Amino acid sequence: MKNLILLFSCFLGVLTYAQNTTIDQLVADFERSKAMSLEYIDAMPEDQFNYKPTEGVRTFAAQMLHGAQGTIGLAANGTGEAPIYGDINIEQEASFQSKSEVRRIVAESFDFAIAGIQNMDPGKLDEVVVRGPYNVTRLGWIQKANEHVGHHRGQCAIYLRMKGITPPVYKLF
Repeated sequence: MKNLILLFSCFLGVLTYAQNTTIDQLVADFERSKAMSLEYIDAMPEDQFNYKPTEGVRTFAAQMLHGAQGTIGLAANGTGEAPIYGDINIEQEASFQSKSEVRRIVAESFDFAIAGIQNMDPGKLDEVVVRGPYNVTRLGWIQKANEHVGHHRGQCAIYLRMKGITPPVYKLF
């Protein structure tokens, strides 16, 4: 019986370690994504934040703000934290379109996601959260937050290149 209890205790220890490793990895991924996003913002001249390559697409500022709004909403779905900015569509908020405001809001969006992840109970990563037609685990929502912002940052690379600016170097690790 003692051996069974010892074996079970070891199993729980390994499981807890694996879940904390997942939290640590998510935080590291979001920290790296934050750094890359801020480098993209820093690379675009302030007078080009209203630039869009063609009609019908977002401006550079709106792309970055849309990414931030997605980070907030998707991370909130995963972490259970109440989203910052509530019902404000930050992408369309006129007072948020300057370089300094875009930079501030993008940083805040990542800080919100990172804090929420750090405060999570790792045992809840597999819980399913339903939003609209989507039944996704908490871990899945968090991963989608980083995937979404990466997608829009990739679009911003094209905006920078169209302005003759080499995008910041990708940080895989």
